[in-house]
Amino acid sequence: MCVSINRNVLMKQGDIHELAEVLSRIKDKGLMTQFLEELFTPAEIGTFSLRWRLVRLLEEGLPQREISRRLGISLCKITRGSRELKKGGSALKEVIRRYTK
Repeated sequence: MCVSINRNVLMKQGDIHELAEVLSRIKDKGLMTQFLEELFTPAEIGTFSLRWRLVRLLEEGLPQREISRRLGISLCKITRGSRELKKGGSALKEVIRRYTK
C-alpha cells in the first residue's frame, strides 16, 4: 500500500546536512549510482538529471532559448538555473568548475 507524503511536512535542516555528509563520503561511483537509484523514483531521477543538464548547458554559454528547444523545458525553469549560477558564491557554479571536465 502506498502512502502519500503530506506536502506540508518540510525536510528538517538537519536532514539535508546529514544527506550531504553521507553523499560526500561515498567515493565509489557504482555505489553512489545504486544509492541514488534506490533512494529516488525514476521520475525524480529524471527531474534531477534534467536540471543538471540545463545548468551545465548554461555554464557552457548556450542561450536559454536553445536550451529550451533542446531539452523541451520552459524558459522559467531555465531562468531559475541561470539566476542560481549568477549568484555570488554559487555552489552550482563551484561544483561545475571543480568536478566536471
